[in-house]
Amino acid sequence: MNKVAILMDCVIGFKHPLLPRSIFFTSRSCLQSLVTFQNAQNKKCRASRSACWAAGNSFDDQMPLESSENGSLPVFETLSAEITPETTDFFVSDAEGDPDCPSEGFSSVGEALTSLRQGKSVIVVNDENDDVEGNLVMAASHVSPQAIAFMIKNGSGIVSVGMKGEDLERLKLPLMSPENEGDASAPSFAITVDAKIGTTTGVSAADRAKTVLALSSSSSRADDFRRPGHVFPLKYRNGGVLRRPGHTEASVDLVMLAGRQPVSVLSAIIDGDDGSMAKMPSLRKLSFDYGIPIISITDLIRYRRKREKLVERTAISRLPTKWGLFQAHCYRSKLDTTEHIAIVKGDIGNGQDVLVRVHSECLTGDIFGSRRCDCGNQLDLAMQLIEEAGRGVVVYLRGHEGRGIGLGHKLQAYNLQDLGHDTVEANLELGFAADAREYGIGAQILRDLGVRTMCLMTNNPDKFTGLKGFGLAVVGRVPVLTPYTEENRRYLETKRTKMGHVYGSDIQTPQFIKPNEKKQDPPHQTQEY
Repeated sequence: MNKVAILMDCVIGFKHPLLPRSIFFTSRSCLQSLVTFQNAQNKKCRASRSACWAAGNSFDDQMPLESSENGSLPVFETLSAEITPETTDFFVSDAEGDPDCPSEGFSSVGEALTSLRQGKSVIVVNDENDDVEGNLVMAASHVSPQAIAFMIKNGSGIVSVGMKGEDLERLKLPLMSPENEGDASAPSFAITVDAKIGTTTGVSAADRAKTVLALSSSSSRADDFRRPGHVFPLKYRNGGVLRRPGHTEASVDLVMLAGRQPVSVLSAIIDGDDGSMAKMPSLRKLSFDYGIPIISITDLIRYRRKREKLVERTAISRLPTKWGLFQAHCYRSKLDTTEHIAIVKGDIGNGQDVLVRVHSECLTGDIFGSRRCDCGNQLDLAMQLIEEAGRGVVVYLRGHEGRGIGLGHKLQAYNLQDLGHDTVEANLELGFAADAREYGIGAQILRDLGVRTMCLMTNNPDKFTGLKGFGLAVVGRVPVLTPYTEENRRYLETKRTKMGHVYGSDIQTPQFIKPNEKKQDPPHQTQEY
């Protein structure tokens, strides 16, 4: 029997007769919730042995489950186990990955807020891709000529002011290119300004400081400014970094969290030698030399998601399905009005050890039965397991099509896959991340439903990290093992090798072995999906 990577001295192996492998639990309480399901399935197997698969066999042929010496079907057995490098970080607790704990090498958001309240600067870094950009940021209401001079000396020379749309409208500052406002990849610049009162040319540090202070004042009027000028207002997108993870949104979010007027001043930091955007070593040196906190936009997003309720429940309905009777809960995102659904079985009660599946929308797989992926089969299996367990939740997250790239782009990615790209390469070729999904909304839905600890049905470690820090703990993993096809075998293998997905065992050098094929001798080992 293949070795199983877990974090316990031993693990219960659950031989599910409808699956090609065993299901492995890291929590005995999770296991107990499915005992009823196994007993029911044993009865079905006795009635129709041909409908059952043996644990460990391939997906292509249904094989009857082997019986024990006394003729009864095997149900549980204790397996030896060891920890393997691939999954030692797969299981998490609610104490790990707390959004208040900064990423390695960064200051905490709390430290940044303290600095801003004291009228000091912080460095904000967009670290999501290879094009790192750091900005000096401070509250516009605390700006001084010395602070502007520091920004000019260490920055690009362009001093920008992040502002909400209503303030720009009040001051009659239109966007330079309103047709580009929908482009989330670029900041939205308004027409440049100088303060009329107390300034000369408008270009000096003192003049620009006065302009920034005037922009931050709620008593300023449109005719207090000359247009064009030397200060660049930027439109903040409502929702902040939760809508657009940019420096404008991060800077305004931070000053609001610090309790100041929602107007920021910011400037991109450049390399003093060649004028290029400063890289992380230079940003860290600036932070160290001047005692300036340096934070990641990623950490700010996590910080906000923990503290703000971003969903509202709009409806609850009885939902009879082919699997059984459930309750459907509709949730609307406060960020983009997207509606998500949670399918609930039974009484969540104290929220402990709830069987949970967080499922990303896949129209082609879930509805049309596409064989390019395993999404529809995973959803079907999750609903079946929860129905038989009598208690659990499926959270169906919309807007996750193609791992977050949208339906049309997913179909384009399919065309690239037909030309030889794998699923990761196709997304990258189209200009997207390999996986652009975010699970914070799902975590908030689970929290609102009363879930506190869960047995998570997933093969994807990102779902574990994506659910951390919301008052939720993952106490066990249930692999979601479904049949592979000739159409999706490369897709599944790519998810394992490039995206870290774990499928029951962590044997390296995977092969797909069919019942009529002979397994090769070591060092080649098999990985069954």
